[in-house]
Amino acid sequence: MSSTTGYAAKHSYSRLKPIEFERDPAGKGEVEVEILFCGVCHSDVHQCANDWSNTIYPCMPGHEIVGRVTAIGQGVTRHSIGDSVGIGCMVDSCQTCEPCKAGEENYCEGPNGFLSTYNGPFVPAEKTPTGENIYGRSNTFGGYSGSITVREEFALKIPAGLRLEVAAPILCAGVTTYSPLKHWGVKAGDHVGIIGIGGLGHMAVKIAVAMGAIVTAFTTSKDKLDDVTKLGATVVMEDDAEAMKALKNSFDFMLSTIPEKHDINPFIPLLKRDKTIVLVGALEPMKGVNNAVVAFSRKSVAGSLIGGLAETQEVLDLCAEHGIGPDIEIIPIQQINDAFKALEKGDVRFRYVIDMASLHKDQVGT
Repeated sequence: MSSTTGYAAKHSYSRLKPIEFERDPAGKGEVEVEILFCGVCHSDVHQCANDWSNTIYPCMPGHEIVGRVTAIGQGVTRHSIGDSVGIGCMVDSCQTCEPCKAGEENYCEGPNGFLSTYNGPFVPAEKTPTGENIYGRSNTFGGYSGSITVREEFALKIPAGLRLEVAAPILCAGVTTYSPLKHWGVKAGDHVGIIGIGGLGHMAVKIAVAMGAIVTAFTTSKDKLDDVTKLGATVVMEDDAEAMKALKNSFDFMLSTIPEKHDINPFIPLLKRDKTIVLVGALEPMKGVNNAVVAFSRKSVAGSLIGGLAETQEVLDLCAEHGIGPDIEIIPIQQINDAFKALEKGDVRFRYVIDMASLHKDQVGT
């Protein structure tokens, strides 16, 4: 075991503060990684606040991790010491179920599903044995820390030419939007609508444009109009009734990236017949859908959850190939509580990334 430091919330109402804890050394098939950068996801805010009623405390967030391999366990073949790697939302899965064998570990059907990078198994807390889970690990701690140990398969290659700090949010925001674009077959020339232009939404615009789609972005924030236009999309204000009406039956695919409960009914009429709107931002019950609008044009409402390991590597490579990545603001870990407040208000352009070198400035308990 090795001692390291990270920032964690001890209660739903508490600020994140530095704590000291132990990381496992690299076992068979595992790698130890020194964390260099970690993205700040809106899910981190939800999880620390126990908005999904499944948080295990202390909760140490962070699932957009980029770092350097510092040690390898027996039998490791994918990585060498010194390699730059990325770790997303998962650090393990059963590896035996049908989704895992198909490379869709994010839909693992093992007893506890995939093992989350932080907060242990993604199941309600009352169903989780205290301090343990199906994989034999205690509550998992994430990337707001100095190091992490994971199975080698769950550490992905960072392509040359992709800056490490820019790569970090691609491991969640990138793959969460790329996966449904790929699964629903978005292709060059398709008209794609992106709803919500935050950390996920702005990456969805960039990826869809790179795939050759014609992109329209929907927002409620007038101050984002210029930013989104520069990303390569046409922008529509959601409260512009005439603009919304003019887009009826025009989209081949729509993706909602809004990270909380919202009404998608205004967007369903914009889909062409037989087309789909997918939700990736919200994980809580949504407002009911008007099935008459859905049924009369055989439209679909669907959901999608992050992405598998293969898809995550694909989107990293795609971003490197096209020279795209999230628009980021680097912050020290000491500003994380202020960053959470800004996220809640939507005052971010468009993703915070923590420089984990700042962690060394802290003294635990201060």
